[in-house]
Amino acid sequence: MMPDDIEPLDSGFTLACRLVEAFVFASAEPVSEKALGELLVTQGVSAGIEGVVPVIEQVRSSCKGRGVTLVPVAGGWQFRTAPDLASRLTKVIERPRRLPRSAMETLAIVAYHQPCTRAEIETIRGVSLSQQTFDLLMEASLIVPVGRKEVPGRPSLWGTSTEFLSRFGLKAIGDLPRREELLTELPVLDATGNPPDS
Repeated sequence: MMPDDIEPLDSGFTLACRLVEAFVFASAEPVSEKALGELLVTQGVSAGIEGVVPVIEQVRSSCKGRGVTLVPVAGGWQFRTAPDLASRLTKVIERPRRLPRSAMETLAIVAYHQPCTRAEIETIRGVSLSQQTFDLLMEASLIVPVGRKEVPGRPSLWGTSTEFLSRFGLKAIGDLPRREELLTELPVLDATGNPPDS
């Protein structure tokens, strides 16, 4: 049953919903609205790419109360486990290996300072970056080369990948919390470790 505010595009609206659902389900990566719209156009169930929006909304609506939900991720759409069921599956499904602290620090620097060179990462961290940490982030497809810096030696510039956005549940890199939001005010303590008397 379609919500009142969504009008069928044509007699193929049900087919369009099924095609979108199947395409997103079959894809390991988030699928862009453009790709979904092109699918509908090539299959002859939509006159234009803009016709995909009501179809996506219908698929999202049909997922309500089910085990999966269609969510916007990394500039596209992907099926994810319904949030209320995720905790019930954590013991059943193996979770991705946790990254060590050095890798998380490096990843955070790349995310907030991209594009950046390895030397810039080391300068910000204040310690050298081990090749093992760098390799771990590349193997996990969390960082990718995005070009070369126009300086002598032309070092590689690094940035985050769509896998990074997907793993952290972000639509775009702009959805990261601002650095100011991450900083909390620490209480002022005197030499004995107690708050000063006011």
